[in-house]
Amino acid sequence: MEIIVDALTDVNWSPYVVGTGIGILSWLSFLISGKPLATSTTFARTGGMIEKLIKGEKAKPRLYYKKIKLHINWQWMLVLGVVIGSFLSAIISGDFQTGIWVPSLWASAFGDSALLRVLVALAGGIILGFGARFAGGCTSGHGISGTLQLAVSSWISAVFFFIGGIITAHILYLIAA
Repeated sequence: MEIIVDALTDVNWSPYVVGTGIGILSWLSFLISGKPLATSTTFARTGGMIEKLIKGEKAKPRLYYKKIKLHINWQWMLVLGVVIGSFLSAIISGDFQTGIWVPSLWASAFGDSALLRVLVALAGGIILGFGARFAGGCTSGHGISGTLQLAVSSWISAVFFFIGGIITAHILYLIAA
């Protein structure tokens, strides 16, 4: 029992344990729902639901919204669970902090403006969302579920996720240096 408590209170979890957990979750997703573990469609659905709240029935005839169906489903709950789980993990591990909006590495490269940090993070998230929808899936959809199904498109996507990540890390390292 003490080992489990120690593992849950660690700030950094073993990537092997986490990877195994995600793999088991993915298997369970297929077993229980018959659907892959994925999240990017959830953000598109949420955007559509927000548009429907603002514009009413005018948003309904959009072809894309007809295709993805604007409703809350288990994948929407998965995204909510990721947010809640991350928060609880930070609390349990003692790593939760308030008031730190600008990490030191960011501050050394771009200054300590919290507004700039939030705007860049927001812009990056929006670009990532468009890219995920353009690619037909995100890292969880392609990288986990798609590769698990041996889908060629997902393996190609996963390779480019890593290539893009390595290039981006090098660029950021050069900017910060």
